[in-house]
Amino acid sequence: MNTFTIEKPEIKMTGVSVRTTNAAEAGPNGRLPGLWEAYFNSNMASDTRIINPEFIYALYTDYESDANGEYTVVIGHEAGDTETEKSNNYNSAVIPASKYLVFTTKKGPVYEVVAQAWGEIWGYFQASSETRAFTGDFELYDARHFDPVNSEVQIYIAIK
Repeated sequence: MNTFTIEKPEIKMTGVSVRTTNAAEAGPNGRLPGLWEAYFNSNMASDTRIINPEFIYALYTDYESDANGEYTVVIGHEAGDTETEKSNNYNSAVIPASKYLVFTTKKGPVYEVVAQAWGEIWGYFQASSETRAFTGDFELYDARHFDPVNSEVQIYIAIK
């Protein structure tokens, strides 16, 4: 998997969210497929207060501890004001300013390549001298080029 490092400023976002664990997501009752469904049913990208609606963020935040504990996932968009959340019952979140190690998935069916990439990311950090910050990680989807059958996704992992 290709990687590069980048510094990113804080991004305020709004979206739909759920609290979960990796163990829960590995089983048949994972909550993330339903969260994606809620995002797509929300029609959030058409809200005129959304900034850059072509970019969909899946933020992993509020980590209880590390990859084994609970975390919150927020799927949505960059937003400039809190009125967007208030008027549509969305949740606000912040992608923290950080140094990120960016992983690019293979091309393929989105659910397969993203799940495979996360497995490779966990393995990478078990053997790496780099340390995850667990402050906020995110997947970035570009809706202008999104093909669920042949996707390539960037996953940003906050590092110390």
